[in-house]
Amino acid sequence: MEVRDMAGDRLLQVLATLANPHRLRVIAALATERNYVSRLARELGLSRALLQVHLRKLEAAGLVSATMEVSEDGKAMKFYEVAPFALYLTPAAVQAAARTLSVPAEVGGSTR
Repeated sequence: MEVRDMAGDRLLQVLATLANPHRLRVIAALATERNYVSRLARELGLSRALLQVHLRKLEAAGLVSATMEVSEDGKAMKFYEVAPFALYLTPAAVQAAARTLSVPAEVGGSTR
């Protein structure tokens, strides 16, 4: 996934997803190695429930992917890893993405 190929709505989704310190920390942790929810939650100091909320948002934005595996003791475990992505924002890329936004621009900047 690269910015130059991204439609405006998709770019907003990716940027909004990354605009959260917990999600940035999740990406940083998973950039080193793939991990399962319980261990990742312990490493990041987050509850599993909160981590799963952030992982779902990251997955929906295409920034992480998940696979189910069965452990040696027969327990199902969901492993997450970072999906390949590169974000190189340029004025031209933003201009191209803005032309494809589904939300029309506010006339005169008013939000009345």
